Amino acid sequence: MNEEKIALVTGAVGFLGRAITVGLIEDGFRVVLVDLDRKKLDEFAGSLPVSRTLPIACDISEPRAVEAVVKKVRNTWGTLDVLVNNAGIFSNNKAVGTSPEEWKKIHSVNLDGAFYFSRAVMEDMKKKHWGRIINISSLAAKSGGITAGTAYSTSKGALISLTFSLAAELAPFGVTVNGIAPAYIRTPMVTDHLSLEQQEAIIEKIPVKRLCEAEEVAHTVRFLVHPLAGFITGEIIDQNGGLHFD
Repeated sequence: MNEEKIALVTGAVGFLGRAITVGLIEDGFRVVLVDLDRKKLDEFAGSLPVSRTLPIACDISEPRAVEAVVKKVRNTWGTLDVLVNNAGIFSNNKAVGTSPEEWKKIHSVNLDGAFYFSRAVMEDMKKKHWGRIINISSLAAKSGGITAGTAYSTSKGALISLTFSLAAELAPFGVTVNGIAPAYIRTPMVTDHLSLEQQEAIIEKIPVKRLCEAEEVAHTVRFLVHPLAGFITGEIIDQNGGLHFD
């Protein structure tokens, strides 16, 4: 069903990006892999079916670079059907410890990159009267950041507002825009920033008593991009093991 459809995943070489990419390929998509590190992109793409992947290095905080990526995809494969704004950088610094440079950097990737890519693909999706945009937010957007910093939490909150705005704008054209707000995925973003003691304390607070696996979030992406999910838009799916009810 999705054999000819094309998806683009930002932050493709991260743990979550890899899981999302593999899941979409299993569902028959051709996937554009976007990340900053060319070497890691090529290595990851080399582990996947050559005919179903297109690795492109890009600084998503630069609007012209984003537009160049979308143009390259259009000229190589055609117009995009699915966009997964997954790229993100983390900080656990609270407000006083957040420099202006860090604030701008985190927002430029976590928020600006998602906006630039969404803006670059939405006209093509509107013309086809079909499309899916998925924004990977975070529980930090709703909790104020249990362990996450101010810039990260704020950027993910703004990403939710962007989801709502785009969903309202694109709904009449058959394009859905949804978000996922996971908490404490077992990735280096958690394991490298929290001590074992902090991780154990967090797990104790999570009702299901474990961390989230990247494949579980990828499964939610696969659900949201399915044709039968077309009546869901402007939704933020919480995936936090019962840590927060909304």
